[in-house]
Amino acid sequence: MKRKETLLNIRPINGLTVDEIGDEHISTSLETPLREDAFDLGDDIKIELIQKHFREIMQILGLDLSDDSLKGTPKRVAKMFVKEIFSGLNPKNKPKARLFENKYKYNQMLVEKDITVFSNCEHHFVPIIGKAHVAYISSGKVIGLSKINRIVQYYAKRPQVQERLTMQIGNELKELLQTNDVAVLIDAEHLCVSSRGIQDTTSSTVTSYYSGKFENEDTRKEFLAYVYNK
Repeated sequence: MKRKETLLNIRPINGLTVDEIGDEHISTSLETPLREDAFDLGDDIKIELIQKHFREIMQILGLDLSDDSLKGTPKRVAKMFVKEIFSGLNPKNKPKARLFENKYKYNQMLVEKDITVFSNCEHHFVPIIGKAHVAYISSGKVIGLSKINRIVQYYAKRPQVQERLTMQIGNELKELLQTNDVAVLIDAEHLCVSSRGIQDTTSSTVTSYYSGKFENEDTRKEFLAYVYNK
């Protein structure tokens, strides 16, 4: 397969250049920005190319790749990028969730809380670590509990901003569960804030998504009471 080359897009975003954007928290779309040819290359080729380029980055930094501890790092990083922490970019990895009839006629909210979120900031490629809390009210269909965790992890395993991640999870659950009654809350620490820049190690970011019955204040309060044990 012939490799496609893409020129670096240096056009301003929202009227700002890349340097002017700096640490600003900018998200351009609900969809993760992907090129049309994003999956023309297979995983093995991507790993080979990333390995090559990451080796060059390490050499530019002045690291000695002949050292036993470092010589395998380019391949390890390449495999990690493609197979693990950015595996959510590939729609082939999207979890398949089977719907079941709500035979118990349970018509109250179901809350899955404290779901581990481990993502990476798309601005600096450093971790976003936190918890997601998800709830829905069945319209007649239910899914296995672990599928909710898998959906959260699928969208987290890509370069992200937290606002987009929250909405992607909410929209996916609405479509999958065939209900408008969905809530998502994410509370996470951004290492681009704590490990660089301002280096604030005590702050966290909270984002939420409410639709259907969760737009009602009482329903939303009930959800938050479960999340925060109040």
